[in-house]
Amino acid sequence: MKKFGVYTALAGAVALLSVPQSAATAAEITLKLGTVSNDKTSMGRAIANVLMPKIKEYSKGRMEIASHWMGSICGEQICGEQAKQGLIDIATSSTANFGNFGTSYAIADLPYIFKDLASANKLAAGWFGKALHANAAKETGFKVYGVFSVGGFRALGNNVRPIKEPKDLKGVKIRVTKSPVEFTLIKSWGGVPIPYDWVQLYQGLQTGVVNGQYVQLPWQELYKMYEVQPYYTVMGGAWGANVIYMDEKRVKKLPGWAQEALQKAMDDFVPAAMGNDAAWVEEGVKKIKSKVKTFYIPNDKEQAKWIAGAVQAWKKAKGTYDAKLARRALKEQGLTDFIKQLDKAGAL
Repeated sequence: MKKFGVYTALAGAVALLSVPQSAATAAEITLKLGTVSNDKTSMGRAIANVLMPKIKEYSKGRMEIASHWMGSICGEQICGEQAKQGLIDIATSSTANFGNFGTSYAIADLPYIFKDLASANKLAAGWFGKALHANAAKETGFKVYGVFSVGGFRALGNNVRPIKEPKDLKGVKIRVTKSPVEFTLIKSWGGVPIPYDWVQLYQGLQTGVVNGQYVQLPWQELYKMYEVQPYYTVMGGAWGANVIYMDEKRVKKLPGWAQEALQKAMDDFVPAAMGNDAAWVEEGVKKIKSKVKTFYIPNDKEQAKWIAGAVQAWKKAKGTYDAKLARRALKEQGLTDFIKQLDKAGAL
């Protein structure tokens, strides 16, 4: 009987030793993240190199993130819907597509509300971003951890002709998102706005369904859009804002230690995404400039015409954004001349 007991104990010890290490150290909680990005984008790099490892670090290995890249489980709008249904935990989205759930971030899509990338990041990380997140929580029930650009500001690419000022855009079919602001902006500039799926855009440019797009340059480089549109104009305007978020109810279901670890990891992730973006923009601009026929930056007189055309987009969007927040943001950046233009048009 004693020998049997010894053998049993030894067998149990061997069995414990033979358990795969991965199973022995498996996280208690796995958060499923859905994104259309990949680990080559500024946001994707921050997810892979900061958010995922920091979640493990702050939770001491008790929680991890499983990232599903490139829309493999959902597109931006569907990811938000799945987050509401509890099918995924964390979602990312452009603020334009987040507009399917409310107007909380419509203000971030307004053209020329930000002077430059540094100003946009400062406001997004400060009082401006906090105000938008608070509005989103009330309006949508989502807890948004941060708003930041993925690719900087939008630029115009087309395959019809070089574009220097808005009048040159007349009759050119430009792909737009579902954002009413973007639709109005392209129209006020003289182009023909065509809502069109990003996934099919390369083919659409080849076949002439659309002639161009108003998208951040790094994205255009990543998807090789320069192969089918050789003319580029960098007039800026719309900031390529994105958000990362969870359903508030799902967050509250997490244990206290998990909520704390998640918040700390997100606090590290957001500035990393912002920092990565400046480098990604520089990288994308350099690559596109070397591969296209025309890479044009408007002079001051031409730029003033692009900005003047944006006023109509603000006027059209009036009522979807907090005019007091917009005025304060513009004033803080010293954009007083633009405020005067908006006031004169009745857009603020």
